[in-house]
Amino acid sequence: MSLTQLEESCRDCRLCGLCATRRNVVFGVGNPDADVLFVGEGPGEQEDLQGEPFVGPAGKLLDDMLCIIDLSRKENCYIANIVKCRPPHNRDPLEIEQDACIGYLEKQMELIQPKILVCLGRIAAMRLIREDYRITREHGQWMEKNGVWMTAIYHPSALLRDVSKRPETFADLISIREKMKELGI
Repeated sequence: MSLTQLEESCRDCRLCGLCATRRNVVFGVGNPDADVLFVGEGPGEQEDLQGEPFVGPAGKLLDDMLCIIDLSRKENCYIANIVKCRPPHNRDPLEIEQDACIGYLEKQMELIQPKILVCLGRIAAMRLIREDYRITREHGQWMEKNGVWMTAIYHPSALLRDVSKRPETFADLISIREKMKELGI
C-alpha cells in the first residue's frame, strides 16, 4: 500500500463519531521520504476547513520553528496528527477516537520510515512515547523506540498562549537539529 492509497482509505473512514462532523480528513502533508516526522494530536477548525495539518496561527509558528532547524513541510519533513478528523470545539481527542485512528498513523510511519519522530504536545507524547509522559518535565528528552529516535516539544498553540515556554522550545529545536546531524540527516 502507498501513502496515497492509505490516504484514500482514510478519507472513507467511519471508525469513530468524528466522521459525522468533519469537513475534511486531515491526513498529513510533506515529503513522504522524510527522515523527520512531526505528530500533533488532531486537526483544529482551520485544518478541518483546509484539509491540511497545522495551518492558521499555530501552523505559521510551526513553519517558523521548522525554518530554525532547516526543515520545511514542503521539502524535508512530514507532518501528521494522531486523529485525522477535528474533535468538536477543538477539544482533546478522546481515547476511543485515538484508538480508532492510530492504525492510520502507524501505517503512515511504516511507509515514511522516519529516523526521528517529534511529538507536538502532551497528547501525542502520551500516545506515542509513554502513557505517563509529562511534557513540562520531559520535553526535549530523547528516547529510541523501534529504531526511531523520539522526543516531544510544546505544541505550537501552547506557545501562542504562553510565550514564556519559547526559550525552552528553542533549546529543544536545537536538540532536534543536533540529533539530525548525529544521524546524518
